[in-house]
Amino acid sequence: MSLGPGSEALVVPTVDANGLAIPAIGMGTWRLSGADGQRAVETALEVGYRHIDTAEIYGNEREVGAAIAASGIRRDELFVTTKAWHDHIGAGDLQRAAEASLERLGLAHADLYLIHWPNPDIPLGQSLEALADVKARGLARAVGVSNFPALLLEEAIRLSPVPLALNQVEMHPYLAQSAVMDVAHRNGLAVTAYCPIARNTVAEDPVVVAIAEAHGKTPAQVALRWLIQKGGVIAIPKSSHRKRLIENLDVFDFELTTGEAAAIDGLSRSDGRIVDPDFAPSWDR
Repeated sequence: MSLGPGSEALVVPTVDANGLAIPAIGMGTWRLSGADGQRAVETALEVGYRHIDTAEIYGNEREVGAAIAASGIRRDELFVTTKAWHDHIGAGDLQRAAEASLERLGLAHADLYLIHWPNPDIPLGQSLEALADVKARGLARAVGVSNFPALLLEEAIRLSPVPLALNQVEMHPYLAQSAVMDVAHRNGLAVTAYCPIARNTVAEDPVVVAIAEAHGKTPAQVALRWLIQKGGVIAIPKSSHRKRLIENLDVFDFELTTGEAAAIDGLSRSDGRIVDPDFAPSWDR
């Protein structure tokens, strides 16, 4: 485990996202802000994280950027994702949002820039053309979407002038996202899972707890391993605690059996969604 930029960093496997290699475990930063948020990101980088996920709406891009600058880690060793809020995804607005995010981050480019949520009031083709322009101008190495259900993801893939790297969605044992996974796999996209441990609901789940005990792991580690084993999935758990940050990275030294993975698959349910704002699209059933 890395103890700083001068030591050997933990090698985290990568996931292919339409030709882009992305560390399979990243740090989610939603609700991490201010000095405490910056310290949390600094700690994550210190213990081996090389993938940080943020967004303009999180209000913490300056802190994320400050933590990156303080880390001393070379820029080409880091993978940074940020996102445009759903009312900033029109022509011109999205490009300006990307520039503003990079100014706050103190970076010349993001590794991945996403449309955070779809917006039915803005033509999707217009948003995707603006997103492609962000990539063409070198503001991001790759682009993608977030919170797109399966049919809308298929439409985005069809309309996008450039290949999309991934779709970032809520995904955990209670929300398997099978339809989204199918579309992504058929088109070479990866899927990034946010809320991957269902806000730690897995800690009380008897199925997950029993599997964790069998492997000498925590329920959170089992949930993360279940996601990673699916292939083409990146998980971005959030934590501000050093011990938990380390645990969340420590999921590559064991494997779930076919039966264990199937048992976790069976936990998915129709009411398993946690994040469902009033502007959300019509979700897959």
